Amino acid sequence: MRDVRYGICILPEHPWRQAEPLWRHAEERGFDHAWTYDHLVWGGLPDSPWHSTVATLTAAAMVTERIRLGTFVASPNYRHPVTFTRDVVTLDDISHGRVVLGLGTGGERDAQILGQHLSRGERTRRFAEFVDLLDRTLTTDHVDHQGEFYGAVDARNVPGCVQQPRVPFVVAANGPKAMALAARQGQGWVTTGPAGQAQDLTDTAAVDAWWDGVGELSERFCVAVEQAVADGHRPGGHDPDRYLSLDSSGVPALRSPGFFAEQVGRARELGFTDVIVHWPRPEDPYRADPAVLDHIELEP
Repeated sequence: MRDVRYGICILPEHPWRQAEPLWRHAEERGFDHAWTYDHLVWGGLPDSPWHSTVATLTAAAMVTERIRLGTFVASPNYRHPVTFTRDVVTLDDISHGRVVLGLGTGGERDAQILGQHLSRGERTRRFAEFVDLLDRTLTTDHVDHQGEFYGAVDARNVPGCVQQPRVPFVVAANGPKAMALAARQGQGWVTTGPAGQAQDLTDTAAVDAWWDGVGELSERFCVAVEQAVADGHRPGGHDPDRYLSLDSSGVPALRSPGFFAEQVGRARELGFTDVIVHWPRPEDPYRADPAVLDHIELEP
């Protein structure tokens, strides 16, 4: 068994006739999981065409057989746990149990589109309520809930997920409260590390500084997991998987096969079980040559 699993994120910017071969190739190339962003509009490409996340993953499930499929990441900015449960259960059925839910607080752009104006503290509390209620609606039939941000009255969970007791949660977290939530509820933790400042492959100091920050976050997450075990929120010996978005240093990991291998090695040394890169684009962000995908080594 390989000691690091490989993931790739395909932005939902293409019509399906162009996107379909990318998802097929991701599986054929040997990636373990493939993801797409879950936004109404992404701030990094505010004028780009943008397609539905759940519809895209459903279509991807129909043209693949093995690769796991995930949201990178779903957020409470426009998702409600009760209605999202129906999408997740159906997608898990269509994919024959290959769904992974990346969950995060989300950026501000989606919230602004819907006229939401929450403080940082409110967003943090809403995310915790969102994850906890989503866990309940995916595992329990007849859910009643009245919280600060969400309500549910006799929410049904039939037929439930193919994966039992539910699809795995991979919780995005850099701050202490989100890390505690990831340690308590997540089967995985994902981080983008600190804000990357590197501009190109020659900017080694900026890349190294980003990796220093990633290492610090990894250590802090270890503490969060230990605390969750001590508090009885998770059994000992069952640490969450650890996912790292390699492109977040500011330099796309697929700039070259050598750079990709180096970044994977550094992630492995820090204890990450999974790495995620973005499908190369002809322009920023994630500018790289797609041909690199056929020259990188994905360890068998």
